[in-house]
Amino acid sequence: MEVLHKPVSASAARRPILSARLQQRIETQFSARLRDEWGGRFVTHGKSPDTNDVRLDGNDYLAITGHPEIVQAQLSSLRSDREFVLQSGVFQLEGNSAWQLERAFCDWLGVEDGLLCQSGYTANLGLLQVVADADTPVYMDSLAHMSLWEGARAANAPVHAFRHNDPAHLAKVMARHGPGLVVVDSVYSTTGALCPLVQIVEAAEAAGSMILVDESHSVGTHGPAGAGLCAQLGLTSRVQFITCSLAKAFAGRAGFFSMPAQLRNYLMCHSFPSIFSSCLLPHEVAGLRATLEVVKRSDDARRKLFANTLRLRGSLSDAGYPIHQGSEQIISLEAGLELDTLALRDALEAQGVIGSVFCAPATSRNRAMVRLTLNAGLTEAELSHVESAARVVAAKVKPWEWPIARRNRAQPA
Repeated sequence: MEVLHKPVSASAARRPILSARLQQRIETQFSARLRDEWGGRFVTHGKSPDTNDVRLDGNDYLAITGHPEIVQAQLSSLRSDREFVLQSGVFQLEGNSAWQLERAFCDWLGVEDGLLCQSGYTANLGLLQVVADADTPVYMDSLAHMSLWEGARAANAPVHAFRHNDPAHLAKVMARHGPGLVVVDSVYSTTGALCPLVQIVEAAEAAGSMILVDESHSVGTHGPAGAGLCAQLGLTSRVQFITCSLAKAFAGRAGFFSMPAQLRNYLMCHSFPSIFSSCLLPHEVAGLRATLEVVKRSDDARRKLFANTLRLRGSLSDAGYPIHQGSEQIISLEAGLELDTLALRDALEAQGVIGSVFCAPATSRNRAMVRLTLNAGLTEAELSHVESAARVVAAKVKPWEWPIARRNRAQPA
């Protein structure tokens, strides 16, 4: 007689037992937060957007997703690249398509050499792991991206934070600890603040320090042909390392960093993400190559992005939102407490505006925010809708009473 075995559902299956220590950490570090501050709903999960909502929760600043040239390049590669061997990038020979794309990026940015990575995170992690060490102080802007902090940690480097966008404080900290590596973002990912890069570079040079600039939110949007803030300010030749995520203006999944050519082979032997991760796939490389050409000639989109930024920043300020901490296409609505931030997010979504909740560890504790990211594709109707919604929401959440607004009023003129 045949015996039929019923499949066991996942919910009915016996769960492996977690250690008591791990369960305690989950309870103290997360469960109470989920229950008491987030109301039982995961903090970043708002409503599902519908076709009438205006989405300001992505990073495609130039609105190039689905561009026909990019799609065609990817399709052509998928149809033709059948002999490709998937392996770590360190095994790929010079002259392959990824190497050619690296050369194209170097020519565009005006740098000597560079390397493609799997993401902006691995670009920062893999570069810092190599160029810093236990005897190299790393001077980190207090709002630098988490991947930069993790890169310094991987290098076992002594990290000294300096006040956000404060070159004078940076100079004092370097005078105390000696020359090392200065690390900044050109445009900060939570606030949209622009780095005072000229003064930062001058301070680094005066102290004999190298400098790393993460241009994830300025490559493609700033500078000649979108080559970034360093190029715009004429600083490229004075900056040792430029890094960027290609998941922002490039709307892809990769990263890149520049370096002096003498570092290339040394880095390939010591950077763990380069050694122990697989290379990009041919259709990804082909798509990025086509994207680079689209980005170069997107001056109209850059002008539109800056016009949209100027307009919405002005409208939001007029409506009472304290957004003085930034100036670029990323706009931070810093409600403060997570409970207040979720109320802000829900109020915006009720008006058909979709943003992203940022909270610890992406921000400092009790400085949670709804981040709005603008793009060049926003229409007149969409911009007007956001402005109208912001006024309605302001009457409910009273942003002029947020902690950041009170702190700003308390500061001397």
